[in-house]
Amino acid sequence: MDTKHNDTTQPQKAEQDSEQASVNSTEQKSEQQGKPSPAGSTNKYLQTKVMTASPEQLQLMLYDGAIRFCEQARVAIKNKEIENSYKLLSRAEKIIMELCTSMKDEMAPETCGNMRSLYIYCYEQLVEANLKKEVENVDNALKVIRHMRETWIMLMEKLQEERAREYPEESPSEAMSSPNAGNPFEQPVGSTISLEG
Repeated sequence: MDTKHNDTTQPQKAEQDSEQASVNSTEQKSEQQGKPSPAGSTNKYLQTKVMTASPEQLQLMLYDGAIRFCEQARVAIKNKEIENSYKLLSRAEKIIMELCTSMKDEMAPETCGNMRSLYIYCYEQLVEANLKKEVENVDNALKVIRHMRETWIMLMEKLQEERAREYPEESPSEAMSSPNAGNPFEQPVGSTISLEG
């Protein structure tokens, strides 16, 4: 059985399950208020976005999700919303751990090792923030995650240029989703986490 194929479908299934739970909650609130719910169309858009994203785009979505959950947790900590901050930080922790474990060490062992160290640092800061409820720890993690996101965008742009040269007949978006055996971060990510929130 091809485990890579399963890894590709699991992230999409996890995202759909999470999005559906959020949509159901939004639709119930809208029905109670007698308003039509826009969540159904939003859910379809998010599903399409996840299903059609390249591995590089999925990783960028994970960075965005981690940053969003950290920023929301930061506000919750300041507002003394203990339960909410716990949930948000836990979601950010899951994303960071997913990013940490989804790299292909055999492709670029030194780079993967350096990135893994940064992910572990971020994870530890988020766990500390969850225990102590201190904004400083969240800020430490956010600083690193934002930097990694910026670096990832530069890498994506470089890959897009290389693929455009390799596949000149394709559009830029098609070039981004073309397979690239030399990319150590190509492995699908996000099998157990949700970006919804």
